[in-house]
Amino acid sequence: MITISLCMIVKNEEDAIERCLLSVKDIVDEIIIVDTGSTDRTKEIVSRYTDMIYDFEWIDDFAAARNYAFAQATQAYILWLDADDVFAEADQRKLLDLKASLDPSVDSVTMNYHLSFDQNGNPATSLRRNRLVRRACQFQWIGAVHEYLAVGGNIIDSDIAVTHRKEKRHTDRNLKIYQKRAEKGEEFSPRDLYYFGNELRDHQLYRQAIEYYEKFLGTKLGWVEDNIAACLKLADIYGRLGERDNQLRSLLRTLEYDAARAEFCCAIGMFFMQENKWEQAKFWFHVATALNKPATWGTLDLAAWTWLPHLQLCVCYDRLGDYERARMHNEIALSHNPTHPSMLYNKAYFEEKAKQEQSG
Repeated sequence: MITISLCMIVKNEEDAIERCLLSVKDIVDEIIIVDTGSTDRTKEIVSRYTDMIYDFEWIDDFAAARNYAFAQATQAYILWLDADDVFAEADQRKLLDLKASLDPSVDSVTMNYHLSFDQNGNPATSLRRNRLVRRACQFQWIGAVHEYLAVGGNIIDSDIAVTHRKEKRHTDRNLKIYQKRAEKGEEFSPRDLYYFGNELRDHQLYRQAIEYYEKFLGTKLGWVEDNIAACLKLADIYGRLGERDNQLRSLLRTLEYDAARAEFCCAIGMFFMQENKWEQAKFWFHVATALNKPATWGTLDLAAWTWLPHLQLCVCYDRLGDYERARMHNEIALSHNPTHPSMLYNKAYFEEKAKQEQSG
């Protein structure tokens, strides 16, 4: 059986940290907490689970803090989590099984990362990350913001999931770090350009976000998943700005990087719906339903790959007067998401329409 060090960096996480540690304390062999300046009860809570608590002076560099945490580990493998991450019970069992059976020649194990959920608790957005790594490989974190773990060697993909339960409000911390670096004239990597664009977009600084997304795409060095995401986010921005031509061009630009994805099909379908072009919209939603989900580490909008195109096909067919097909697609959507209020409303609508036709 392998041994595991849990390494975390934290700051003011008194509302989340115990939930995280409770989900993993009986699995890992040591818990290493690096505190970057908490002023609440975080360290007091953490001390119930470990005495390996270290202070790290914050220098606006997440990779530096994570690398410091990794340097304190003593076990064969390192597991990393954020304070608002947890392992669900089923995933705790899977992790225990992995711990008992993992070939010690494996350098890294990837796990799913579920970022958001629908009203039934099912994952709505998910991606994959290197999560458990062999300490002897001395893998390093890279990037002051939106850091990533540079991993190579013998990597296996597991079906274990880490669940993200974010409750804190989004802050401008990351945006300010990027802005400071820009003011200093630092040269940004393609990854930094992309994530700076994300921060600007999240703070509704749309024109600046467009600038940085274009700089990112202009490098032609971005990861294909980030290229596609940047185009979709540019389309969203142009939609908010009312620039419909640029919105459509940005959507179609995703096709430069890969075959059509369901996220693209749903977005372009929505574009035509907003213009009441039901036939064009219907076409793209049908395409979305026929696609196979790609094997990717990038973020997937799982709704676009399951119920969303069927819900929109219900609307399209209803507007086109084909109520039977509209009802059918609503039923398919319900099979994926049985408590969705819009679908339940549609179901009642079609039942009432059927009654009226029978009585008429």
